Amino acid sequence: MGKHLVLVGGGHAHMVTLANLHKFVEKGHNLTVIGPSPYHYYSGMGPGMLGKIYTPDDIRFATKHVVEKQGGTFVLGKAVRVDPEEKTLFLESGETVPYDVLSFNAGSYVPVSKAKDNGLDIYSVKPIEKLIEAQTRILELVSQKKIIISIIGGGPSSAEIAGNIWRLTRDLGKSMPVIRIFAGNKFMSRFPENVRRKVARSLTNRGIEILEKGYVKEIKTNHITLESGEIYDTDFIFLALGVKPSPIFKESGLPIGPDGGLLVNKYLQSTKYPEIFGGGDCIYFKDQPLDKVGVYAVRENPVLFHNLMASLEGAELLPFDPGGDYLIIFNMGDGTGVLHKKWHLFGGRLAFIIKDYIDRKFMKKFQAIE
Repeated sequence: MGKHLVLVGGGHAHMVTLANLHKFVEKGHNLTVIGPSPYHYYSGMGPGMLGKIYTPDDIRFATKHVVEKQGGTFVLGKAVRVDPEEKTLFLESGETVPYDVLSFNAGSYVPVSKAKDNGLDIYSVKPIEKLIEAQTRILELVSQKKIIISIIGGGPSSAEIAGNIWRLTRDLGKSMPVIRIFAGNKFMSRFPENVRRKVARSLTNRGIEILEKGYVKEIKTNHITLESGEIYDTDFIFLALGVKPSPIFKESGLPIGPDGGLLVNKYLQSTKYPEIFGGGDCIYFKDQPLDKVGVYAVRENPVLFHNLMASLEGAELLPFDPGGDYLIIFNMGDGTGVLHKKWHLFGGRLAFIIKDYIDRKFMKKFQAIE
């Protein structure tokens, strides 16, 4: 008799599994995929979509269509809690979904605790769909007057968002906005100094301000207050304060890592509940804490697919090897990129061409399933 596999999220770490759902169905298993949208947007191309390098269709995968085409069930909704003893998943709608094997690729979110009101013109950089709304709103505001756009956060996301806002608005003449990054004490502090300088130079050469005057204490509509008490006026705010895993694991009493992510062993399997798996930003890999970058989700893909099938079929699991250093390329928004891997570092048009090629190839591979 077949079993029930439930996938929460259609992100990068589930892509190979989604492409092979028919194999589970052929073996007699039932498949349910739960997601907050019929589409999954590729976050690596999100800033480029904001800057109109890409259209929304270029960077999304039709999850619902792919699931149903292969004989699975797609549920539009949000998972909020798991009862691992009863093997039941609870949705925000009140629905419950039983499972035999459960896998999470629930992604991450941008914390908004510093925002003291739910005011107008405050946007987080995730979920990626929000960037579509933000793009429309920015163009509306700049058509009315010269505005100030503020990005809160000092990491790569802030750099790419700032560069692509510049691209979005560069042809507006006198209405070109002031773009500011509130980068805490040091912009891109976890990167080597030469990488940090190259990215910063790309932005500041275009008039984008990078403030390293301390951390933001409070955010309200049209106002940003630093811990020093200094207040800045603004017209539009992006929150890019880093990402945190879904709170579902903590709220369900599952073993979690220091960041709140699902604690998994070398098989990408919960350390306490062997029928629960996970990948991507929402997990904490016990053997070696991983950066929140898409490359690990991509590397987890084949292992997660194998182990989900093996768990259903009673076969042997495969261990996940995170691999060595990874390539990272920042989309600077002006047709250039900054490429970094180990001791290799260069910026310019070629770096962006490489990123664009890799990203489009990745999307076309999985969009072809549609």
